[in-house]
Amino acid sequence: MNSISASAKKIFSSLEYRDFRSFWIANLSANAAAWALILGRALLVYQMSDSSDNQNLYVGLVTFLAMIPRVLMPPISGYLADRFERRKVVGGMFALNLLHNLVFVLLVFTDNITMWQVMALSFINGSARAAQMPVSQALIPNLIPKEKLLNGVALHQATIHGSRLIGPLAILPLLYFFSLEWAFLLCSGFYLISLYQILQVKSQATGTIDSSKNFVQNFLEGIPYVYNHPQLMIITLMAFFHCGLTMSFESMLTVISDDRFSSLGDSGVTIIMMATGAGALISALSLSVITNEKTKGNMLLNLSLMSGLSPIFLALSSNIYIATIAAIIIGLSQSGFMTLTHTMIQSVTDDGVRGRVGAVYSVHIGGIMALMNLINGTMSDISVPNFDILGQTIRLLAADYMLIIGGMLFILLVMASWFIKTFRNIYQYGLPVTNKL
Repeated sequence: MNSISASAKKIFSSLEYRDFRSFWIANLSANAAAWALILGRALLVYQMSDSSDNQNLYVGLVTFLAMIPRVLMPPISGYLADRFERRKVVGGMFALNLLHNLVFVLLVFTDNITMWQVMALSFINGSARAAQMPVSQALIPNLIPKEKLLNGVALHQATIHGSRLIGPLAILPLLYFFSLEWAFLLCSGFYLISLYQILQVKSQATGTIDSSKNFVQNFLEGIPYVYNHPQLMIITLMAFFHCGLTMSFESMLTVISDDRFSSLGDSGVTIIMMATGAGALISALSLSVITNEKTKGNMLLNLSLMSGLSPIFLALSSNIYIATIAAIIIGLSQSGFMTLTHTMIQSVTDDGVRGRVGAVYSVHIGGIMALMNLINGTMSDISVPNFDILGQTIRLLAADYMLIIGGMLFILLVMASWFIKTFRNIYQYGLPVTNKL
């Protein structure tokens, strides 16, 4: 019992700090709301477009509109994170999402919601979340000691990826016993908790803005900082391809679930999303206790390869049980990869430009995920022929092919990266934490 208690204390060690604890609860609630909304909106759009031949196109478009702000907003919010108090910027974004969600709930409950309104509100929700995420990342090192950085980042990543479990799990009973409207109302409750908790953070943290430079010069400072730093550049680019080729699958889950697990109704896609979140939570908490840099580098390589294999496993899943296992592996590998890359970026970035560097990173991963979700959702409506292997008919959807191709391309990319010295050094030795906190 004592060993279990000691392990738990080590895993959650950053939560000993009051401000980080409030920050963590705030982000957990906000991300639970975000993932519940992603699922709820997809189901709503799927129902609204039931008579249309372009169901998956609409789902992909709504997902795209929720994610494309991650290209547009982070440069501005990154500047704000280095110009103003980071906790206030985060709080403002939580307040905006609460207001957005209340409007959304009102429209759904009164049955006045239209497709264009869903799209517009998705864009507003995505904009507030996209603005908040790099600021939250920049705030972490200001709330905990530098030796706790991986633990803090891992726990924060647990709120992002683990909330794929918590958000859908929270609304599942409402979908089963009541209706979709109540699921959206619960999301408002999550956002209210997040706003209250972030207001409890007392630490005042800002970056450094050069007064001799104008707004645009300060605004753009993160771009050359990333691309002139070899380690930052390659980590950002690898995350870009990782998110585009392996993580942009949300817009395809509804068609896979509807075709393969139709007997489960809306519960099929919810189970897959929850399984992804469960794997992500396991991964983030496991990584939170790792301190050895060489181990981090080795884990990055292994998780990269697993991130490519797991979508292929999902595409070939013949029943909900195998699909659930595949989704757990997807969550485990992808969350682990993102946790390690976030930690490495934070460890080598000066605090004065942390918000703007985080913004550059968010633009890369958010932009490619938005684009690929749109492409994948559109391609999922295409009919593809069956083929025979050894007398057995193999039936795959267009969405399955997208998962397989993306996974295979990323595996090839990871294998090729071994021949780049900077990558190879990271895989073999990790990336030592510097004093730039």
